[in-house]
Amino acid sequence: MRKLLRFLKPYRIESCLGPLFKMLEALFELFIPLVVADIIDVGIAAGDSAYILKRCGIMVLLGIIGLLCSITAQYFSAKAAVGMATGMRHALFEHIGKLSYAETDRFGTATLLSRTTSDVNQIQTTVNLVLRLFLRSPFIVFGAMIMAFTVSPKAALTFTVTIPALSVIIFGIMIISIPLFRRVQAKLDRVLGLTRENLTGARVVRAFVREEESVEEFTAANRELTHLQRFTGRFSALLNPLTYVIINLSILAIIYLGGVQVNLGHLGTGDVIALYNYMSQILVELIKLANFIILITKACACAGRVNEILDTPVGMKKSDISESNIPPKASEGQVEFRNVSLSYHKDSDNALSGISFIVPAGSIVGIIGGTGSGKSSLVNLIPRFYDVTDGTVLVDGTDVRAYEPVDVLREKIGIVPQKAELFAGTIRDNLRWGRSDATDEELFAALEAAQAADFVRQKEGGLDFMIEQSGRNLSGGQRQRLTIARALTRRPRILILDDSASALDFATDAALRRSLADLPYRPTVFIVSQRTASIKDADLIVVLEDGEAVDQGTHEELLSRCAVYREIYDSQFKKTEVTAK
Repeated sequence: MRKLLRFLKPYRIESCLGPLFKMLEALFELFIPLVVADIIDVGIAAGDSAYILKRCGIMVLLGIIGLLCSITAQYFSAKAAVGMATGMRHALFEHIGKLSYAETDRFGTATLLSRTTSDVNQIQTTVNLVLRLFLRSPFIVFGAMIMAFTVSPKAALTFTVTIPALSVIIFGIMIISIPLFRRVQAKLDRVLGLTRENLTGARVVRAFVREEESVEEFTAANRELTHLQRFTGRFSALLNPLTYVIINLSILAIIYLGGVQVNLGHLGTGDVIALYNYMSQILVELIKLANFIILITKACACAGRVNEILDTPVGMKKSDISESNIPPKASEGQVEFRNVSLSYHKDSDNALSGISFIVPAGSIVGIIGGTGSGKSSLVNLIPRFYDVTDGTVLVDGTDVRAYEPVDVLREKIGIVPQKAELFAGTIRDNLRWGRSDATDEELFAALEAAQAADFVRQKEGGLDFMIEQSGRNLSGGQRQRLTIARALTRRPRILILDDSASALDFATDAALRRSLADLPYRPTVFIVSQRTASIKDADLIVVLEDGEAVDQGTHEELLSRCAVYREIYDSQFKKTEVTAK
């Protein structure tokens, strides 16, 4: 938690003023029982209405001043807490944006979102409470005890027994409850996980007739959660009855001792009421403090999760390699793989092993292989989304790790990922992600090349047509063509199509490949596909199997000598021939 306090530094003044005004509120609150005692012992005893009204006015004034102090404290505390949370979110978002694919894969998207939102919110809530209650609650407890001794030292001796007893019960139950609540959360995560699996995999469950097994598994997990929640709830429920028993016994002791003192004339009736009020204040503050400490415990766990992300080193750092400067001819588009191997984690097996080939500028390269053969992993090394484990990837004769900053490398490259990602906004806004200053004519040129111009013109508003988040109001093929157009808007020297035409029909796919070959600026094109029809006209085809390049060459060469390529080709084209017959 201490590491995150740096985000609170810009709000030092608010962090001091919040607790200060809260302690002023507590101070005024401690005076109210004394005013009530005066009303009873002096005003009511003497029947002096003017005195009663004057003291009531003082009590109202104390309440108003306390309210103003409380509102002021809340304002400064909230400002500091929200400002700290804002700084944390900015830092997390910026840091996550700099992490390599390897780090984001290790954490997972769901975890990164959870830590950026719910964990930061938990820290924000706790910091707000810390600034308001961390000093107030102890101040009220010890202040009430001191004030009680000023009223009646003998009766106040009850406080010296009550406060330790309450503390033992409250904090004892809290210490035992915290691990129980953690176990409840773990069981709840299990139930939520099963629910998510069954909802997302409903079709698979039904297809394999696994409804009964799924229900039984969920029921068992839910039963365990229910039993643990009941036990934890019953144990936590002991807090209120035990504390109220002690408080009521203490109040009885105060009333008894106070009554004796009243009969002896050493104490007034109002003083007994004041002692009772002080005891009630102590009870309320101790319960607040216990709940507050539970929140601190949760916040510390959340802070650890946030720090884990912030402490993760950025993977994309400049390496100590000889090609430290970008050569003059940095826009040619030549790509070379030299004995490249890739492992996603230190202790995991290689996803790619010993791959070497050269792609001249302006060439079209096809990457083909079965599912899990490493096609996407290979092309993701070009824009340096991952760093090679061994070997070298060179763009324009320079190791990709030598480009500093990495944006210099990525500005040369246009990439269309497997999943078509579009953002909420107009078609124009989405295309200008490729190049922010692109004109409408340039946007339509990219749309024409991506075979998307016709359907864009048919949309209401054309380039101003509003796309919903993730392109929900577009078909799969339309989304893919728009993402290709977005990459072409940049006019990249290297274009990577990572299985980005899978939703297109064969005619559109063929038209797209022809338009890419006719682009005036002649980019180097990498086409990742499982269709041999999509890559058969490529200048070079690299065949992958289990992370290794089993062969490379033209379509005709591979058909004659590569069994893996021939098997893929036959599985697609012989089926077509049989269907045609």
